[in-house]
This record gives sequence, structure tokens and C-alpha cells, in this order.
Amino acid sequence: MAYLDNIAVFVRVVELGNLSAAGRDMRISPAVASNRIKELEKHLGVRLFNRTTRQLMPTEHGTVFYTGAKQVLDSITEAEAAVAALSGQPRGTIRVTAPLGLGRRLIASGIPDFHDKYPDIEVRLRLSDHNVDILKEGIDVAFRLGVIEDSSLRMRGIMECERVLVAAPKYLEARGEPTDLGELISKKHDCLMLRYPGSKEFFWMLQTPQGPHKLEVHGPFDSDDGDVLTGWALAGRGIINKPRFEVEPYLRDGRLKVILTGTPPTPVQFAAVYPHKKLQDPKVRLLLDFMAERCQRLIRDLLAGR
Repeated sequence: MAYLDNIAVFVRVVELGNLSAAGRDMRISPAVASNRIKELEKHLGVRLFNRTTRQLMPTEHGTVFYTGAKQVLDSITEAEAAVAALSGQPRGTIRVTAPLGLGRRLIASGIPDFHDKYPDIEVRLRLSDHNVDILKEGIDVAFRLGVIEDSSLRMRGIMECERVLVAAPKYLEARGEPTDLGELISKKHDCLMLRYPGSKEFFWMLQTPQGPHKLEVHGPFDSDDGDVLTGWALAGRGIINKPRFEVEPYLRDGRLKVILTGTPPTPVQFAAVYPHKKLQDPKVRLLLDFMAERCQRLIRDLLAGR
């Protein structure tokens, strides 16, 4: 097993680019990760990485070895999944990611319940509003809101979610409530955007009688955390575009108000995405089934004010 452990560390170092990140991912110290790489290099008789101050880059030998090593680990994972399916006792670790707000509200609170039901399955949850590279970072399941563009991934739709444009009464009193989409631009309303490195959405897609309309809006500041945008909106600092279930409590207590109801944002798909082979893994299927039912129920409760 020690040799396989060394291979597993090597693969994660290649995928994450440094020892510290790989160590955190595998719950070992950077020193232990470094020693396992050294053992592997000694066994193979070649150098696997070129070391720089910030990143480890695989050598030619390392690149060749990575391809075969990844196939070996994938084959072992598939074999273990087949045995688990046959025995009816799924076990192992699932790496899960979700956006910050959605993850906090819907996913994180369900992880302990899932573990209570399936105690042999460990879950490692990573919350980020950034676009996580599922394949590169070894993610098993990613919960997402929005269009899924990567054709190398499978998708399981969970729910189509209504979006709304909302602002605080304080903001609308100070700036005036827009009566049509054109006023968002002509009156230079503060439209607060979710942006991060690699983000592609610098616009709002809105529903009009003529069909979907792409509106390039602007604001004085943006954030890579959706909950920060909500906080700014609550403070009267601008207009945000949000799934209704995320802001429903504030709509009910009057702290936010829906605007431009005749031309709302297009709905957003809430879905789980995963690499093609992962659905063969029974523990992944169990998590998808558990979270899909739970999230649908929680969203319905939020919208109903329960």
C-alpha cells in the first residue's frame, strides 16, 4: 500500500501544483508528501518534478508517469466501487464542491445527516464561488447554479430556480425605482456583480416579450462571494440578481424588494455535475439521491416561508 500511497500523492501534486495543496487535500503534512515523492523518485530512478519557488512542474518523465499512474488509481477506484456495489456496503471518500451561499444553505447542513445514514462514507466539502476545475482538482460531485458548458461532465438536474432582481427600499428611495431595463443603464444604477478570475458573466440575461435579452450592467464594486453582494444590497448599496430562494426571507420581512417584475432574469438550473465514470460509484449515487431530495425540499420550504 505504501507504493500506491506514494503514487496517489504524486498524482495530486501534479494536479494541484504544489506539495502544500496536495498535503492538505490528502490530510498529510507537506513534509510527508515531500518524502513520498522522494521515495517514488528513488524507486523509479528519475526526477519527477522541476522545483520552483512557487510550483512543482512535472518533468518529461513525470508527465509520462502521471498518465499511467492516474489510470492505475482510476482502475482501483472503479474496482473498489464494483465490490462496494456487490456487497451493498459503500465506503470511501467523496470530494464535493458547491457555491458559497448555496453550499451553506443547502449542502453543508446535510453532510452530517448523510454521514449518519452512511457512516462508512467520508465527505470532504469545499465551498467556493469560483469556477472549480472538477477534473483537475479531483472533485467527485459539484453542485452548481447556471449553465454547464463542459461536455466531459455528466449533469443531474435538481431544480429550475426562479431569479429576481432585488434592492433595498433605502436604495430605491435614494435612486428611484427603475421602470424598465433601459433605466438600469441610462440612470446608471449600481448593479452588483459576482466576479472572480475566469468569470465569464459580465451581464444579466433577462426575459422580455421579444425573448431573452443580454444586458451589460455596471456597478461601483463587485465580489467573488455571493453573500457579500446580498449584504451590500441589504445595506442599500445596489441591485442584485439572485435566485429567489436565497433572498426570500428578506423579501418577506421587507428588507429587499423585487423590481422589474415584467422583465425578470432568466431562471437558473440548480444541478449536480460529475465526471462520466463517477455515477458507477454507488457512494456517489447515494449522495446525489440524498442531496437532490433534500435540496428540493429545503428550497420549497424557503419559498413557502417555512
